[in-house]
Amino acid sequence: MPKKKIINVEPETSFHTFTVDQVAEHYGTNTLEGLTAAEATNRLKVYGVNELQGNGGVKWYKVLWRQLANALVVILLIATALAFATKDFAEGGVILFIIIMNAAIGFWQEFNAEQTMEALRNMSSPTAQVIRGEARVTIPNNQAVPGDIMLFEDGDVIGADCRLFEVFNLETDEALLTGESLPVQKNLELIEEADQPLGDRLNMVFASTTVVKGRAKGIVTSTGMKTQIGKIATTLLEVDTNEATPLQKRLNKMAYFVFVAAVILVLIVFAVHKFQYSNEVAIYAISVAIAIIPEGMVAVVTLTMAFGVRRMAEVKAIVRRLSSLESLGAVTNICSDKTGTLTQSKMVAVRMWFPSDGFYRITGTGFIPEGDIFRQGETVQGAFQQDEEQIPTGSGSDHFLRTLQAASLCNMAELRRAHNPEANGEWNAIGDPTEIALQVLAYKAGLAKPDLIEQGFKLVAEFPFDSSVKRMSVLYQGPDTEEGPGDHFIFLKGATERVIGCCTHWRDGDIERSLQGEKGTELETFEDMVTEKMDALAEKGLRVLTLAYRRFEPQPGVDLVHDLKREEIEAEMVFLGLVGIYDPPRAESRPAVLKCYDAGIRVHMLTGDHPSTAAAIAKEVAIIPEDVSVKNNPLIMTAGQFDAMSDEEVDRLEELPRVVARCSPNTKVKMIAALHRRDLFAAMTGDGVNDSPSLKAANVGIAMGQSGSDVAKQAADIVLTDDNFATIVQAVAEGRRIFANIQKFVQHLMSANVAEILVLVVGLAIKDKDGHALFPMSAVEILFLNMVTSSPPAMGLGLEPASESNMQEPPRSAKQGLFSWEVVMDTFVYGLAMGILSFASFIIVLFGFNEGPLIGSECNQSWSEGCNGVFRSRATAYACLTMLLLCHAINCRALRSSGWSFKALKTLEHNRMLWLSIIIGALLCFPVIYIPGLNHDVFKHSALGKEWGLVAASVVLFIGFAELYKFIKRRTMTPLSILNSSALEMERMRTYMSTHSDSVMNVKK
Repeated sequence: MPKKKIINVEPETSFHTFTVDQVAEHYGTNTLEGLTAAEATNRLKVYGVNELQGNGGVKWYKVLWRQLANALVVILLIATALAFATKDFAEGGVILFIIIMNAAIGFWQEFNAEQTMEALRNMSSPTAQVIRGEARVTIPNNQAVPGDIMLFEDGDVIGADCRLFEVFNLETDEALLTGESLPVQKNLELIEEADQPLGDRLNMVFASTTVVKGRAKGIVTSTGMKTQIGKIATTLLEVDTNEATPLQKRLNKMAYFVFVAAVILVLIVFAVHKFQYSNEVAIYAISVAIAIIPEGMVAVVTLTMAFGVRRMAEVKAIVRRLSSLESLGAVTNICSDKTGTLTQSKMVAVRMWFPSDGFYRITGTGFIPEGDIFRQGETVQGAFQQDEEQIPTGSGSDHFLRTLQAASLCNMAELRRAHNPEANGEWNAIGDPTEIALQVLAYKAGLAKPDLIEQGFKLVAEFPFDSSVKRMSVLYQGPDTEEGPGDHFIFLKGATERVIGCCTHWRDGDIERSLQGEKGTELETFEDMVTEKMDALAEKGLRVLTLAYRRFEPQPGVDLVHDLKREEIEAEMVFLGLVGIYDPPRAESRPAVLKCYDAGIRVHMLTGDHPSTAAAIAKEVAIIPEDVSVKNNPLIMTAGQFDAMSDEEVDRLEELPRVVARCSPNTKVKMIAALHRRDLFAAMTGDGVNDSPSLKAANVGIAMGQSGSDVAKQAADIVLTDDNFATIVQAVAEGRRIFANIQKFVQHLMSANVAEILVLVVGLAIKDKDGHALFPMSAVEILFLNMVTSSPPAMGLGLEPASESNMQEPPRSAKQGLFSWEVVMDTFVYGLAMGILSFASFIIVLFGFNEGPLIGSECNQSWSEGCNGVFRSRATAYACLTMLLLCHAINCRALRSSGWSFKALKTLEHNRMLWLSIIIGALLCFPVIYIPGLNHDVFKHSALGKEWGLVAASVVLFIGFAELYKFIKRRTMTPLSILNSSALEMERMRTYMSTHSDSVMNVKK
């Protein structure tokens, strides 16, 4: 069962609910004078320096210890010590080499991790501007203390959490903390709800976020580990990352079993010899122990993982810890961030609405100004019409062109195409994401700002965006005409309610209609109409901006640069239309989510965005069905609602929410913990600092490599270099392939051990002239079989391509060991079959083919004429088991389907490692048997002749038995794959939603 992760986070003081005077009184400070130098020094002693504490990063000796501190390595070390104790230096040296090789590979793979907390420390601002003693001074950021008056300007990295008391057009980028893709506009309004999500605390700024626009002053409320980013750092330190993965646990259990079995077999050997110690008995006991220990297991597992790492790198996934790759195969739930993970993190305009024309649809994504504009007209029963008219570039009605002029000119963003060869003509943008989206729209309509400027439009005055009025306006003079200077135009954009408040007319085609008619209800009627259209766009998750304009007649003698007043300019405007923008999903996200459903994996979206935006994106990428209502939807929650629930209340939910909006870092960790309590295996994807605690708490943490912060990358197990959600599906498939292949080669190696044990234990019944047990196989033969003959094909099995049903099967249970009952049965059935055939060959040669003395003296130690029959029998058993093990590698490619059909054998060409290892393993058998000296003195066997016929017969019998055994399994056992499609999952969600109407969307938290 996955271990429940417990995160202890101290309760925080809700300074966003305090007035400025209350905060100043709380910290004994003055917004005009600040702290005195003496008081700041005293507070530094009380609160400590303003920096994040860490655990010192990754220590090389800890990484090395992790490679050695597992049960299988300990058993190999014991075997090495026993071999050296009996002066069997060859065997001891080989096993020791295996241990060193495995440790080196694992150490090299894991030691590439940088210090997690160092990445957090590097994000801090090096200096800060504060007011102390009525003077503005620059101090090292780590010297800031609660109560300091801190100042921020455009481009600053904020050095501490602060309660704002003075702002001017302040916008901050909080994506690293909240996941919100757009800059956040700050204000001074008091917030009453103490549990307000982090992204909605608009009167606060937070450490390590950046100022995108404007300037401000604030009272420092938290420093160091008490800041929001400090709490994330605390969480990272408290999360236990040393929990063994399922594979590690299974290998450890197997190692304990092997150790106990080895001890029992050694006792049996000594019991047969009446517990009389001699070197002969000790060597036989060690041979039996070596036979049951899979010496190649550690190396094969490590190398298989390493090859898996290389394969993942080819598909843009970097694996930081070897063990996490196998863990992907057990994933049942993926918890994904939205911004930059499922979406492109590039705002784009996708809809427009004009009063006379209805809705427009705009195609194209990202910064590339390529796409078409289609007029759809008004909606029919709430649905956009499919019958649409394409608007050619540069054409359209006067209303259409004027609206796009406003989008282009009332805009400070710049769109550029790189000309250097390395950039391949890539488009880049500079400016606010919203303005970039509008500028790209203007380019698509053929009204790019540079083109309009070239035509003669001249900027006269600008009133920049102000968060207090939520709008921006510009005054332009149009191109000169033959009759004289061009007309002046004012273009305005901003929040709909603020723009309509400036309008006295609205554009109806080429006619400007008044909002101040005789009835007095024109404005209210118009607002209702616009609100209805805004709701239609908002349901699609779009952020709506409004555009307006008017002609301007300058008064003689008025300085148009210095004498204009904003309230006079932004009056008597003409409403033009609405533009809907959003951060679109990646093209690959929806197919990837559907593939997850096919594989029995559920996807959850945990985002800092607003609920309507999150729900709209979730529908587009198939996290929830498209044809269900957002309201009264039990699968959609806000963080406030989810966090307010106790663990018991969460556990009583029949279904955990698929979408959680306005998430805080603790919300994501709480979701992971809820999944763990349900015995589910969770993967978490993310890119921001806010994702790092949950990345560590999850069973598998997956970070984004391009847009991800250093902290997220260090907290994660796997990093996607292409930020592509679809790569996660490939990673899961690779994890499943690796686990299946581990089962294959474990079965292969352990079957060999079962066969060897059978031969050796039954061989105890055969005595030589001195009364000692006769070795059917020598210790060197066993070690050679385990390491040289069996291990390379096992490595080849580790590289087997995925089966066709790999992603059509449900995730395996995290409780399922390597040895399912079927694998255990196969291991013993094949092992017994190989052991019986090998021992039968030994007996037939010893008692049927032997023409000399039957059994001589000391035949376990050296060759003599009296031992020639024993040595030939031993060589026959060795050759027989060698060929059977190589044939068994082909059997292990599939649990049930035939391995020897023409179709199956043909697919061997895709696994070069396997067929080469089988051929080389078979060829190596001959020099081992025929080279003089090597055969008698080292392997304790002799050259063969007619005995090869017996080996060939054993191979034919084994292949026939294996095919019959698989045929019986196919006819009597339940199929491995089950029907589990995305369509069934969608229908299941619809059914759940229809029967659970206790919505959380319309509950305020």
